[in-house]
Amino acid sequence: MPAQQELQSSIVLREVTPELSRHMLSDVSKLPAVQLGDFLLQIELDDPRESIREIARRELRETPEVVKPAIEDLRKLLEDDKNLHVPLHSEAWLKRFLRPCKFYPESAYDLIKRYYAFKQKHHTHYDGLTPSKEQNIFNQNILTVLPTRDQLGRRVLVLELGKKWKHNKCSLDEVFKGCVLFLEAAMMEPETQICGAVVIFDMDGLSMQQVWQFTPPFAKRIVDWLQESIPLRVKGLYIINQPYIFNMVFQLFKPFLQEKLRSRIIFLGKDRELLHKHINPKCLPDSYGGTLTIPPVTGPQWLELLLLCDQEFSVINSYGYKKK
Repeated sequence: MPAQQELQSSIVLREVTPELSRHMLSDVSKLPAVQLGDFLLQIELDDPRESIREIARRELRETPEVVKPAIEDLRKLLEDDKNLHVPLHSEAWLKRFLRPCKFYPESAYDLIKRYYAFKQKHHTHYDGLTPSKEQNIFNQNILTVLPTRDQLGRRVLVLELGKKWKHNKCSLDEVFKGCVLFLEAAMMEPETQICGAVVIFDMDGLSMQQVWQFTPPFAKRIVDWLQESIPLRVKGLYIINQPYIFNMVFQLFKPFLQEKLRSRIIFLGKDRELLHKHINPKCLPDSYGGTLTIPPVTGPQWLELLLLCDQEFSVINSYGYKKK
């Protein structure tokens, strides 16, 4: 089957078992998946495989002796914080914040406060944020997640902000909200919590009109979000196919970058061999010199899946700092 063939997708509903439901905050009884030929695309809520559990032990100190007291200590810190309304009953939710903080409860508590403070500060983007209200960004098909994880178990998000991006039909704020929805979904997945995610920015065909869409306040919001506020291990930001004028965009972001994130931004241009050093070609479509045989997943196909999770996103939005 050619790598770029686009298959008809169909929605499959999966029964939510007690094991799966503990990773969710809503009480949905069915979870959607998209059937693409032989491949089933879904939000992966199953327990991590043994190879991934080994990464968690090695990199995140995730052992029973560490995890149990860390959950109890974090729950106590949150119980004592009368300003926050959070799902204290959910161990899986507490682990979402403990994993990126290597199970140090005070660090996880600080991350939770930053996560909700960011949402509060940028409430105009977050209020009522659900896939059903943000269909345009997915239908533009410039924001997708690859169907499989990379060789290190990481989710791969692809943003095509060059010739495919019709900036007069889809604003950068919409792109941001689409990214938030994708990463909120990724945060539910135990394997993604452990292995993290990488982002490919494909800037092929970026025009000067598009460059003018970027502003310092937008750049600061994105960097603050990535550096301070996401309970997800962002392991690499790969800029590919960028024209010379992309330097003007990067100059806006540069003043806000701390060394840790700066070191994870890698400019690859059209050098496919270099890209393959970071992401195995087996995990990439042929448009990026890869050999992935699963057909590409389009934005509308992802939207189909996310729309059926609207209820979960509504519940995610119901938590945070209590309104004064």
